[in-house]
Amino acid sequence: MNRYNLRGVSAQKEDVHKAVAQLDHGLFPKAFCKVYPDYWANDPEFCNLLHADGAGTKSSLAYLYWKETGDMSVWRDIAIDAIVMNTDDLLCVGATGPFTYSSTIGRNKLKIPGEVISEIINGTQSFFDRLQEFGITVHFMGGETADVGDLVRTIIVDGTMGCRMRRDRLVTTEKLTEGDVIVSFASFGQSVYEDVYNSGMGSNGLTSARHEMLKKEYATKYPESIDPNLPDEVVYNGKYALTDMTETGLDVGKMILSPTRTYAPLMLEILDKHFDQIHGIIHCSGGGQTKCLHYLPKPVRVVKNNLIAPPPLFKMIQEAAGTDWREMYQVFNMGQRLEIFTDRATADSLLKIADEFKIQAQISGYVEASDKKELRIESEFGTFNY
Repeated sequence: MNRYNLRGVSAQKEDVHKAVAQLDHGLFPKAFCKVYPDYWANDPEFCNLLHADGAGTKSSLAYLYWKETGDMSVWRDIAIDAIVMNTDDLLCVGATGPFTYSSTIGRNKLKIPGEVISEIINGTQSFFDRLQEFGITVHFMGGETADVGDLVRTIIVDGTMGCRMRRDRLVTTEKLTEGDVIVSFASFGQSVYEDVYNSGMGSNGLTSARHEMLKKEYATKYPESIDPNLPDEVVYNGKYALTDMTETGLDVGKMILSPTRTYAPLMLEILDKHFDQIHGIIHCSGGGQTKCLHYLPKPVRVVKNNLIAPPPLFKMIQEAAGTDWREMYQVFNMGQRLEIFTDRATADSLLKIADEFKIQAQISGYVEASDKKELRIESEFGTFNY
């Protein structure tokens, strides 16, 4: 974790959690996202949701790939990352739209020309058009593009998403209890709504992946892609070039840049058929497979003893970095970025729905009684307690 900290990032964001600890946690503190009263119409049967997230440092990798290859499509993928990190958090409280979305882009104009901004903005609308084909409505409300070259070395792409929904359709973790099973859904592969293979990367752990996998030469060639104050030993210390091919059919750059998979079409059907049996939905983003610990409603032990085997990308990252597997499960989704807590009978139905979307899924664990909130991961790489 020391190398992670030296790069100025945190897997668990302990300081952020401490900073917001005293704030109002909304109507349902154990919900995955903060839920507000219906301020617009003041209707007690409805609530408001507002969520902000983004592509993070993945945009720096997109910059490298674009400069090296001239491939502009990576910027449309970055737009998808910023959107999905919002939609899929909101899915975890049962929100399936209609959504509103506002884009926030901060760029260094000397490095990021207008055609890049055009790709991001038009890519945003194109992705919304694709989601509409699967019943997910998002209204693009515009946003802000700021020239902040004194603050941003290349570009950062964020977004804010809102939704108004019925309170009786909210999903919280209040019903999560011993006896529940966990269904994990793969973040990799090629679903029916994806055009190419997805490595499963998502939009977390990119700082680590980028520096541990890519060659040192990129630091000299593109100094704007890094903080000049970083210690040399944590900057681009890998063995791969961006265009090296992998067993997945993607080169290294495109594999790490795989756009974050949305589970929105899948969740729309799951919530329609099994809303009453869903005891908790966790988006395993920041914090990886330990994310669920933040949302347990009472002292229980979550045991993950049958996780989907990690796809090639995460094994490559671990090999390149020499990172302890315990830390890998804290930083990365490890190939499964969504998990649902439910009863055993419902779990079987969820597996069938996932198969219809060509998303690998399996019962990955269970919940048992405990005197404290804890997580145990039993994997091929060892058993880890959190």
